[in-house]
Amino acid sequence: MKKLVGTLLLLILLVTLATPVHASVTIQATINQNIHVVFILENINSTIYNETKQTFNVTTIPNAIIKNLKQQNLTRVRWGYVQDVTFDDTARSIRSEFYLAGSDIINFKFNKTTTARIYHVQTKWRKFSVNLTDNFSLDFAEYFDTPLTWWNYSDSEKAYYYEPTEPDLIDSSCKFVLPPTATNVQRTEDTIIFEVPPLLGDVLLNSPFLILGALIAVIMFAFIYRRLRK
Repeated sequence: MKKLVGTLLLLILLVTLATPVHASVTIQATINQNIHVVFILENINSTIYNETKQTFNVTTIPNAIIKNLKQQNLTRVRWGYVQDVTFDDTARSIRSEFYLAGSDIINFKFNKTTTARIYHVQTKWRKFSVNLTDNFSLDFAEYFDTPLTWWNYSDSEKAYYYEPTEPDLIDSSCKFVLPPTATNVQRTEDTIIFEVPPLLGDVLLNSPFLILGALIAVIMFAFIYRRLRK
């Protein structure tokens, strides 16, 4: 009898462990002069959700990304705090919001003819893994390893997006949103390239009137200085 009870308990445990998580993960990265990332995990198994609440904080995802990039010798990266992590017990959801910056993530050069900014945005940071509990982790290298050349592009949204179609316990989606003024949009395996109009500061720095104004200021200063010395 005891053996039968033990066998039944073991079967119940195995069925419990095999129960699908059926959670959903959404990543949206809005590109500007840095990358504003919003990470949302929803419909988490109640046990996993309660365990995750004990350990998950605003540093969890950014630190996992930074660690993964360092393993690829990409060290010129930094992240910043946007707001604290939000937990929704009713929906069993977690929202983490932060930004990424640094020349190994996003950099630009000037178009010498138009002074427009040509941005190169690296997206390989999306392929990271993170442990939410001792027994549950998310591997985005598996979910979003498909090269950008196979991602969908919406010109009206100015966005690249991807939703894996393979069956999985996790419903996942990722979107990179470009500035609305982006033109000449291109993509490689892990890089998005686009142009945006020059900022006001860029225009001023490249304007001959700025140099002329500086020369006039120097001449005026020298004139006033000589007058005061007399």
